[in-house]
This record gives sequence, C-alpha cells and structure tokens, in this order.
Amino acid sequence: MRVEEFDYNLPEELIAQYPVEPRDASRMMVLHRDSKRIEHRIFRDIVDVLDERYVVVLNDTKVIPARLIGVKATGAKVEVFLSKRLDGDVWECLARPAKRLKKGVEVDFGEGLRGVVEEVGEEGKRIIRFLPPGALNRVLPRVGKVPLPPYIRREPARDDVYRYQTVFARKEGSVAAPTAGLHFTPGVLEGLRNKGVEIVYVTLHVGLGTFRPVKVDEVEKHKMEEEFFEISEGAAKAINRAKSEGKRILACGTTVVRALESAAKDGEVLPGARWTDLFIYPGYKFKVVDALLTNFHLPRSTLLMLVCAFAGKDFVMEAYREAVRCRYRFYSYGDCMLIL
Repeated sequence: MRVEEFDYNLPEELIAQYPVEPRDASRMMVLHRDSKRIEHRIFRDIVDVLDERYVVVLNDTKVIPARLIGVKATGAKVEVFLSKRLDGDVWECLARPAKRLKKGVEVDFGEGLRGVVEEVGEEGKRIIRFLPPGALNRVLPRVGKVPLPPYIRREPARDDVYRYQTVFARKEGSVAAPTAGLHFTPGVLEGLRNKGVEIVYVTLHVGLGTFRPVKVDEVEKHKMEEEFFEISEGAAKAINRAKSEGKRILACGTTVVRALESAAKDGEVLPGARWTDLFIYPGYKFKVVDALLTNFHLPRSTLLMLVCAFAGKDFVMEAYREAVRCRYRFYSYGDCMLIL
C-alpha cells in the first residue's frame, strides 16, 4: 500500500488555530458505515445519537506542560520538548536547534532546574537528565508551556492551559492531547449517562510519535513509536461484559482504539499496564472497537490510516473531501467525525 493513497488537499485556513466555544459546539460529521451515508451535526447531538446499546471509552490521560525554554552557558536559547520519560529524571526529548545541544552540554531552565545532555540521537532527539533529582516534577507546572502541536502557529495563550486538556483528564503523562476528548463537557457526559450509555476510562499517554510524518513510501514499512497504556481491572471487566451482552464499544479517539486493540486477546480485553507500538492500517481486523469518535487528521498520517482501516479507505477519503467542501475545521482544535 502506498502512503500517497492517504493524501488529500487541505487549504491552510481550515487548520483550526483556536478551539470553538463552548467545547460541545464543534461540528460533527457522522459516517454510517453500513449505508455509506454522511450526516452533518453538532457535537452535543451525540447525546441524541447514542443510547443504552453503547459503551463510550475515554482516555483520561493528562497533558503535561512539556515545552521548555532554556539557556546555555553561552547565552544561546534552546527549546526542549519532553517526549518520553525513560527513568526518573531522564527523558527522551526533542531539541531545537538540536545542533546546539551536544553531549555534555548543560541547559538552565530557570527556578533551579537544569538539564544535562547524556546522549545525542537522530532527528533532533536528545536524552537529557534533569537536575537536581526531583526538580522537574516540582517546577514543570511553572516553567513548562502548553505543548501545542506544530500546525498551531501561535504561542500558547492562557486559555490553552484549560482548553488543550479534556474535562476528565486525571493521569499526567501525555505530551499531546487525546483530541477527540476535547469536545466533551460535563453536561454531555451527564446527558449520555442519563440515556443509559456506560462510560469507561482507560489511559494511554500520547507521545510525539502522533505528529511524526510517515517517511517511507510503503505503508507497511512504517514503524510506530511506543506509547504507554493502562487498562484497569474494572475497565476491562466493563468492556468484556458489554461485548458479551452485544453492546457496541465506542472508542473516543485513536489512542483508545490502540489501547483496546493492543490489550485484546482471545476475544477479551486484558487489564494491565504496558507499551504498544501497534500500527493499524487498512486490512487490520478489529477485535474490540465497534464505533469511533475522532478528529480530522493530517494527510498521509498514521491516524488517518487507522480511520481508513476502520471505515474503509474510499468512504473515509470521500468524507474528508466533503469536510473540505463544507469548511470543517481540521486537526487538534478542529471538528470531529463519529463513525457508526
């Protein structure tokens, strides 16, 4: 399969730079896989669309202020983006400009926080040890910035601290938001529960791999970066019980899809905490997920490939062309798609 098959033309002005207010006022394109029908709704209508046949699975990860601005002893400024915690105070990071951060270089991030480059990797990756021990956890809320994606071409604003976070975020560890969850409000969640919809939480900490472009020509040759996920005993039991009762599992976001499908074995979801590099593209046979809520994704991205695997490439690409025609808002702060 060629990566170019997942390309589409997106006018730059359709890339959302700010979220809509309120959260549940975003537009929602509804795709009916059986009839290949497309509906246009508002997100809060999800309360009307779903009923007691559905179990909605949400990702309760919390975004950390992963973007750090530091100064070398020479006075040169550098930007460090936390990517993955490796061990205690040691993180894999992305650096910019990377050439300024050679092995052994020390960076001052303010409030007593320092970082020493221990290893130099490819594509701007650096392994950095933060000092003194434990300082990063203490001062990150004050020195770190909201890690807005690179296609949001502005500095973070005060509102982003709240808006680039789901209302149900609980467990810190992501460096990007699980964006399908950004549309939910407490009112929508209450409305779903009142309709008899069960809501279950799992955790997958989103890494920078979510933004990494596919650099190979053949889809099958791409390698996903690992991300950590956790499914509790209670969540696994709820999902397995619902499946046995013939209910439909609606995954809120591609992160939830990857967590559930990675945990599936012999027809059941296994509880536990582990890492996944599962790459889902057309041809994949879904074991757990029956419906999907997701935002509109970048051309040629692994996220778009996952959606095409779930709803069919031709149908999804037709829906994306329709979204462009109808001026939907794209990417993290954009509108969403509900696939039934």
